[in-house]
Amino acid sequence: MEKPIVSAMLAYGMSGKVFHAPFLETNKGFELYAVLERNQNKAVNDYPKIISFSKITDLLSDEKIELVVINTPNETHFDYAQQALKAKKHILIEKPATTTAEEFETLLALAEKVNRKVFVYHNRRWSSDIMAAKQIINSGKLGNIVEMHLRFDRYRPEIGVKYFKETPIPSSGIWYDLGSHLIDQAISIFGTPIRHFGTKNSYRENSQVDDFGFMHLLFPNKVNVFITTSLLISDPQPGIIIHGTKGSFIKEFCDEQENQLIEGMSPLHPEFGLEKPNKEGKLTYYNDKGEKVTEYITSKKGNFNALFDEVYQSIRNNKEFSVDNQDIILQLKLLV
Repeated sequence: MEKPIVSAMLAYGMSGKVFHAPFLETNKGFELYAVLERNQNKAVNDYPKIISFSKITDLLSDEKIELVVINTPNETHFDYAQQALKAKKHILIEKPATTTAEEFETLLALAEKVNRKVFVYHNRRWSSDIMAAKQIINSGKLGNIVEMHLRFDRYRPEIGVKYFKETPIPSSGIWYDLGSHLIDQAISIFGTPIRHFGTKNSYRENSQVDDFGFMHLLFPNKVNVFITTSLLISDPQPGIIIHGTKGSFIKEFCDEQENQLIEGMSPLHPEFGLEKPNKEGKLTYYNDKGEKVTEYITSKKGNFNALFDEVYQSIRNNKEFSVDNQDIILQLKLLV
């Protein structure tokens, strides 16, 4: 492997602590070098060798840094991404990349001008559950897909403490937060929709932002995808339901990587990415003899690390990154 990519994060909240630092530290393609911490220096407790900057200008002026992770509140992504690109850093931006498609197109133009790359962190393409769904679709056992339902359910009736999620500012609310994952997953499987209809609203007491969102996407070949996300589901429904002309597949959203990372499990642990027992997906279909068959499908290991592997290969060897930036433009237009 070539020289590791020297990397820095712009925050060490949950996103930095859970979704980025563990991979930048353990993936041989990266060196976790620095972090921006404006108030308290907490990252050093977990990573003693890390350098903590209190000013973004100081971090961006460090010539050793090649990749900057933009993992700050959504409304700051565009500004910080511009600053990082102007400092000639590659950038990995948390979803949603920006508040509008126009902002993201501006970043892409700037990146081309300074010869740097823009990556968007849609890690849930590598969740065990959605990878299982893709595997079943590609197997052909369902026949032609008629409808797919994707849900992201939580029960959080109280107003959260994070201002950038609960205040009516650009890209706040559940639709930008969780809906963006589901839209990305649908596009990653079926491509560009030809029509869509969506709605969002707020139902929690004193909520200032949307806590419910729904969208119906119609793709070529008459494929329907129904996306729902809500903060008021006390009994979460199956996260993935697919019906085709020959069969059906039903599965929970049950990828364990986030929970394992929160609990402190290393991505190098042999059990990392494995689903808990009895979480198999149920596949029901009719075979070539017209016989009804039921199978329980065990998912492969989830693998968020694959995203970082692709970032490394793209920067060092100019390989293609799975999350195409034209898809990101489409997603941002659908999120508005």
